[in-house]
Amino acid sequence: MQYILDALPTLLQGAAITLQLTALAIFFGFIGGTLLGTARLSKIKPVRLVTQAYIEFFRGTPLLVQIFWIYFGFPPLFQSLGLDFTFDRWAAGVLALSLNAAAYIAEIVRGGIQSIERGQWEAASSMGLNSLQTLRYIVLPQALRRMIPPLGNEFTTLLKDTSLVAVIGLEELFRRGQLIVATNFRAFEIYTAVGLIYLAMNLFFSQGFTWLEKWTDPTEKAKRGAQKTVTPAS
Repeated sequence: MQYILDALPTLLQGAAITLQLTALAIFFGFIGGTLLGTARLSKIKPVRLVTQAYIEFFRGTPLLVQIFWIYFGFPPLFQSLGLDFTFDRWAAGVLALSLNAAAYIAEIVRGGIQSIERGQWEAASSMGLNSLQTLRYIVLPQALRRMIPPLGNEFTTLLKDTSLVAVIGLEELFRRGQLIVATNFRAFEIYTAVGLIYLAMNLFFSQGFTWLEKWTDPTEKAKRGAQKTVTPAS
């Protein structure tokens, strides 16, 4: 137990870096995934094909390979073109996680958009809204509510996958645990602590997404509205 207590401050520092990585990757991944998901539904065939190729590549190859590909592969590629280019570990980790997350979020966005009844598109068109306006004001707000559960799953998966950036030396939670084990050789205690910290973070965010899902549910909104309008008996 004492080994865990001694290592806890260092592990919590690593957990903070893990959360930063996850937040940045989900932010950029959501932006990229939204663009890719809508482009996946484009009527322009080349756009659909390029988008599909991107999604299939990042969903069909291991994230670990992608991290190596970006961190070790990009610098020599740019240098062969005569460009002086080096990759910071932090930037490489965020880029790899974001590109990977964008591919999965794109499919979540596509599914969310397609779940909205076609009649709503037609009704918006009859009111004079173009496709972009319909998507922005009518479809996406409804689709986003339906995307919350799979987005929650993607967030928790991404949080765990940040441990893979340890292979390029980025000192997030798992890497900090490795470095501690290398000095005190107490693998069981330290990796147990690392696992419990990951579990605690995932449970916290899972509960957060569950609350968000209930808060945006139309039925729950109606109940809250009814409770506010009820006046107490005199």
